[in-house]
Amino acid sequence: MAPDPTRVVIARDGDIVEARQKGRDIAREVGFVGTDLTIIATAISEIARNIVVYAQRGEISLSVAERNGKRGIVVVARDEGPGIPDIERAMRDGYSTGNSLGLGLPGAKRLMDDFEIVSAVGQGTTVTMRKWKP
Repeated sequence: MAPDPTRVVIARDGDIVEARQKGRDIAREVGFVGTDLTIIATAISEIARNIVVYAQRGEISLSVAERNGKRGIVVVARDEGPGIPDIERAMRDGYSTGNSLGLGLPGAKRLMDDFEIVSAVGQGTTVTMRKWKP
């Protein structure tokens, strides 16, 4: 049975650093090394930053995933912020409602193997990402 997920409350920049580090630690336990650790930490940073900027507060859950004999890391980011009115548009490079380059969501999607986003205006957003060990 998998251990309970590690949870990190995201409300300020320091929480992003904590989520990155805990994500790296779990990824290392799974067996990721080198560049893959950086890729996972970067994807976590992008999603956590979106929580701080757009929702002010949320949570990232990190855990080990297993599927078809493969191991990986699963990252679930949840917030109860304003939600994303147009997910398809938000997933385009360069689109931003804030003052950013608009690379957060599409960048995180490119870095991870699986990426799902569910959002409802006024109810928040949940992003689920997985990276599988080759």
